[in-house]
Amino acid sequence: MSLKYNKVLVIGATSGIGWALAEKIVQNGKQVIIVGRRQEKLDEFASKYGKDKVSTKAFDITKLDEIPKFVQDVTKEHPDLDSVILNSGIQRGFDFSKPDTVDLEVLELEFRTNYISYMHLTTAFIPFLQKKDNETSLIYTTSGLALLPLPRCPNYSASKAALHHMILVLREQLRAGPGNIKVIEIFPPAVQTELHDAKHQPDIKDGGNIGMPLNEFMDETWKKLTKGDEQIPVGFVSNAFEKFEKTRQGMFHDIIMKMH
Repeated sequence: MSLKYNKVLVIGATSGIGWALAEKIVQNGKQVIIVGRRQEKLDEFASKYGKDKVSTKAFDITKLDEIPKFVQDVTKEHPDLDSVILNSGIQRGFDFSKPDTVDLEVLELEFRTNYISYMHLTTAFIPFLQKKDNETSLIYTTSGLALLPLPRCPNYSASKAALHHMILVLREQLRAGPGNIKVIEIFPPAVQTELHDAKHQPDIKDGGNIGMPLNEFMDETWKKLTKGDEQIPVGFVSNAFEKFEKTRQGMFHDIIMKMH
């Protein structure tokens, strides 16, 4: 099936899931704008797939005060943009039983990258998308750890849980318009990407081989994305959805109905 959006911005596209999503979009005959910190990786992608299909923009989303200008520039250059994928993320380990090893600056950077920057980007893109007559989308990569935390990366798990809760509410807030913005959440399990590399997480051995192979993850994700699913749990996360998340969200919707 084909993706219903024609020009997609992928933030966090220089490796892993973001790179793979951008590839799928181009292979689907759509236009992609790829964003990341590493210009050489952006250039590599553009030269592989062609400047006629790929635009690039180097940007660091942790520079929060630069986000409004970044969004203004992107939407001015690409007024036909109809989908934004927010995929950037970092993961670090923390052990609070050894508080002297906890680097609070790293903890703050992880939360800013995985959550606060997403809120700045979301707030900046919504006015542009609200003016569109056609269906548009905000697509977020969270994690299975948004539902079930992992003891070795508590702050990462918390950042993804915060984002998941925000997405549930954002979907309800944007449902009635203006515009027609779909809010989509992808919940990856552990996937074989740079996220677990030893240079970032030295306590993990052979991190690149942890989890689901990237191509398997992408096949399942793409199938659900093109089908129009708003929530895309993949791998073990589908079990969590069936066992408790659907029930929890049912209660959430019951509360909303009672408040109306």
